[in-house]
Amino acid sequence: MKSLLVQVWARPDEQPAWTLSEWETVLGQARQARLLGRLARHYADHHWLMTVPKQPRLYLEGALRLIERQHHEVQWEALCIRRALMGVDTPVVMLKGAAYFVAGLPPRHGRLFSDIDIMVEKERLPEVEGALFRHGWISEERDAYNQRYYREWMHEIPPMTHVQRGTVIDVHHTITPPTSRFKVDGARLLERAVAIDGWEGVYVLAPVDMVLHSAVHLFQEGEFSHGLRDLLDINDLLLHFGTDPGFWGALFARARDLGLGEPLFHALHHTQRLFGTRAPQDLERTLQDIRPNWIARQLMSALLNRALQPLHPSCDGPGSDFARWLLYIRSHYLRMPWYLIVPHLTRKAYMRYFPKDGKTAMNAGQAVR
Repeated sequence: MKSLLVQVWARPDEQPAWTLSEWETVLGQARQARLLGRLARHYADHHWLMTVPKQPRLYLEGALRLIERQHHEVQWEALCIRRALMGVDTPVVMLKGAAYFVAGLPPRHGRLFSDIDIMVEKERLPEVEGALFRHGWISEERDAYNQRYYREWMHEIPPMTHVQRGTVIDVHHTITPPTSRFKVDGARLLERAVAIDGWEGVYVLAPVDMVLHSAVHLFQEGEFSHGLRDLLDINDLLLHFGTDPGFWGALFARARDLGLGEPLFHALHHTQRLFGTRAPQDLERTLQDIRPNWIARQLMSALLNRALQPLHPSCDGPGSDFARWLLYIRSHYLRMPWYLIVPHLTRKAYMRYFPKDGKTAMNAGQAVR
């Protein structure tokens, strides 16, 4: 069975006629894809909630209450972060969900947060980390290998958790690992960052950079448990920014400039496939210029058709798990050279099956991405 969730945003103004049994499936898919809040917000905005059967409506209403509470918490957390970094001479750029929130962009609606991502100048990382530490955020990563992995090979330092509130910050200095095939200089992004009205000292990426970040994050990270949500974010951004006549041309030009044409192609292919969103016809030739070769296109399409589904039994088909595994391996191939991949994955496998300090195998396996 294909995801019932897709039809919600493929035909956003048509209310699906689901049976109670289908609602049970939809709610399960939405939870797994981290889209339950988004589904609830969609129904509330269209004034459809009262037409939903009582049992599923209770879940949607509960999701709406959770969203409201979390959004208050995120606003407070963003203010705390900015206050903590006021003495550091660097722009504080909100990324992904936090960026959508502070900028009031469509993907914020119904979004639930697990952490806040920010980007700062690479040269200021020690000052930023020190300032956050003084305001209560600490790194709980004690493993020397993991510390080295983040600080030498990744585009972020180890996550920092607030000692009282338990909130998590991921501090980035760019959007892709320095060892990545899609290496991006963070300074080039910061120079085009956009200030947010009402948020002194807080910025977001330029519109085209925001789309490209979402695209490269989805198709390089290798974690597709919430891939449908991330693709829907990209679709929202395209529809929102695409009303500017110069947006699409600038997007393709920036993709070529930063070397991100391939992830942009995959993002546009699947937003068109699932939601019907496409580039203007006069730019179709430009889209062809950034596409990978025929074999790569066919292989990625076959894998992503399976992986961009909620991780739910109703969506699983032959080869779904294998497709996700191949994309996971591919993500490491894109992010790291072979001489780093082999020992890294070997260590991850060892930690998964022989965890230390009494951790479960699953928790140990999540220590390093």
